[in-house]
Amino acid sequence: MSTANVREKLLHCVVVTPERTLFDEQVDFVGLPLFDGELGVLPGHSPMIGRLGYGELRTRSASNVRRYFIDGGIVQIRENVVTVLTSRAIPAANLERVAIERELNSIRSKPVGTDFSRDEKTRAIDRSRAQLRITAKG
Repeated sequence: MSTANVREKLLHCVVVTPERTLFDEQVDFVGLPLFDGELGVLPGHSPMIGRLGYGELRTRSASNVRRYFIDGGIVQIRENVVTVLTSRAIPAANLERVAIERELNSIRSKPVGTDFSRDEKTRAIDRSRAQLRITAKG
């Protein structure tokens, strides 16, 4: 198989946070949490720009799957390049279930108006739940 054919069957995925470039590799597949659902990206995907939600970002290279929690941002897909700009990306292996559960209980116990509005509290609870779902997948 020629090098050109191999390149056509791969995506280049780049994940950037304000602190650093977390991921910059060739992959077979990228799964992204959009603000209104999930998006799966394979080579040849149509160009698009989308608003990310919080949840699991997955990449697959052969049989190697990498998982991250991302906290919103923007994705651009163009010419088999998936560029993710996010404020926070945490490898799934670094998520600590006990600490997340503790934070979730703390958020739930705070009355609205003390530290955040009702919408902010709801978003914080949803973020914690999304992290817990990722830890449950092992």
